[in-house]
Amino acid sequence: MSIKIKNNLNSFFHNSDVLFVLIILIIIIALFFTPTGFKKQYPNSIRVEAEILDVDNENILQFGIVKTGEQKLDVLVKKGKYKGKIFKAANHLIGKMEFDKIFQKGDNALVTIDLNKENTKVIDVNAIDHYRINIELFLLALFIIFLIIFAGFTGAKAVLSFLFTGMVVLKVLFPLILKGYNPILLSLITISILTFVIIFLIAGFTKKGIVAFLGAITGVFATCLLSVFFGDSFYINGAVEPFSETLLYSGFPHLDLTEIFLAGIFISSSGAVMDIAMDISASQNEIMKKHPTLSQKEIIKSGFAVGKAVVGTMTTTLLLAYSGGFTAMLLVFIGQGTPTINVFNINYVAAEILHTLVGSFGLILVAPFTAIIGGLFYTKNKSVQN
Repeated sequence: MSIKIKNNLNSFFHNSDVLFVLIILIIIIALFFTPTGFKKQYPNSIRVEAEILDVDNENILQFGIVKTGEQKLDVLVKKGKYKGKIFKAANHLIGKMEFDKIFQKGDNALVTIDLNKENTKVIDVNAIDHYRINIELFLLALFIIFLIIFAGFTGAKAVLSFLFTGMVVLKVLFPLILKGYNPILLSLITISILTFVIIFLIAGFTKKGIVAFLGAITGVFATCLLSVFFGDSFYINGAVEPFSETLLYSGFPHLDLTEIFLAGIFISSSGAVMDIAMDISASQNEIMKKHPTLSQKEIIKSGFAVGKAVVGTMTTTLLLAYSGGFTAMLLVFIGQGTPTINVFNINYVAAEILHTLVGSFGLILVAPFTAIIGGLFYTKNKSVQN
């Protein structure tokens, strides 16, 4: 291939990458301002940050480690229409440690100010929880800064893919599931789109991106099929997920919790699948740059070698990631001396086993698929851009 053709190809792919970045940025902004289609609850309520000026714990009753009753508060509104005003507020305790919170003088809280129908008079003020938005935004900003410092423009594109994923999940996937669309099919389509966007944002429209995308898609589809196939055999009710039953009582009794649970299996493992596909594709790409004379068999063999190493650690990563969310439950079982056979048959534990094993199967399958696809692509028309 002549130098002129190479330069034209390089220019085309570079311009395509820039255009793709701009398109994704526009989509993110559009999704951000797109309503979910669900009406806002409590339209006559305002949620603002407030400082706790004083606390009164006289109405709090304690039974062992559990507290119930009401904490009375004096709060100073820090933002919005009522900025600078002081209100009497209440913090209701329901006797569940995972939901209850105790405020101290000087804390910042998220409070709701309930107004009358005309929005002219304050009826009631309640403290919802500690105000965490500021520290969350600070941590997010720190994450973005360090990512861009380390990875430069690729880091910036990674941030863009992060935001795109969040917007698609919150503004498209979840609202459509709530409207009754099939969770498994919808999640599969969504993950396929996210895989396309994330990989080509990071790798560009190159052989490396194509190989990683095709490999990742095979892994995602395999994980989806396995989750559906083994889901029935495990007799797992989707209600094992936190807040699942609450979802039904919140006006969505038509939802199939089991299908939502099964969809969550390949959603949660899709990130790791993309990681492995990209690792193998990038490794093969670098090998071909350094040794362009390698045969198809040799590059596939190299892909398998990389895949073995990555899968070996990534499978354990999934186990730790999933089990970490149930640390307290496992500690209870161990502390009470619950027989192992009982533990492994409890639906919560069985659900995590299904999560871990099906997700790990996806990782095992994506590695050889990506290695083979890479061997076919990287050794075909070697002079074309990598």
